[in-house]
Amino acid sequence: MAGEHIYKQFDAELEAVRSLVLQMGGLVEEQIVRSVEALVNGDEEIANQVIADDHRVNALDVTIDEQCTHIIARRQPTASDLRMVMAVIKTISDLERIGDKAGKIARLSKRIYGAGMSRPRFREIEVMSELVLEMLRKALDAFARLDVNTALEVSRADDKVDAEFKAVFRQLITFMMEDPRTISQSLDVMFVAKAVERIGDHAKNIAEYVIYMVKGKDVRHVSPEEMERHVQGGQ
Repeated sequence: MAGEHIYKQFDAELEAVRSLVLQMGGLVEEQIVRSVEALVNGDEEIANQVIADDHRVNALDVTIDEQCTHIIARRQPTASDLRMVMAVIKTISDLERIGDKAGKIARLSKRIYGAGMSRPRFREIEVMSELVLEMLRKALDAFARLDVNTALEVSRADDKVDAEFKAVFRQLITFMMEDPRTISQSLDVMFVAKAVERIGDHAKNIAEYVIYMVKGKDVRHVSPEEMERHVQGGQ
């Protein structure tokens, strides 16, 4: 009876940690949306809010990490439970970095508008941000439901983000060659595009941790075909 009680407590602790991860994910999503809004609309106030709110993401990162450390120390989890705790630790690291990228976009937007840059060039950035937001939402959904098929969709979507980044890169190179006066501003936009592309990479990482949790397979650095075999195959 005592063993059953301890197991239920352990299960509740794991569930509480998973819930905090999803809360952190929701906050990071909001940071991305607002940072891109600040960029597209030239809204310095929103940019400042994004920068100021970064501490909330960092605080959740610390809280969840501490809880995971306590779970490992007290419960000494094994097998799938240990994989879940390790995946949570890795996931919050990627979420924290996504939050950093959102802050970077907000800071760059202030600099871009401070230099008097016009707005029309940001449509491509909006498209990229919509793609990475969808990746992040699906990755978090996969995490919540332990859904390896959704995780696989996220991994596949990263190629499209990379292609969009290359298109933006080529366009900005053309602008700079045609008018050297745009070099400084164009480089800032390029840094924004790179930050968005990196958000996609972090979302992909989170999806890969889900596959690790469920299948016990580390699918980092493997081909898409091999990853699919792990997902469709057994334990």
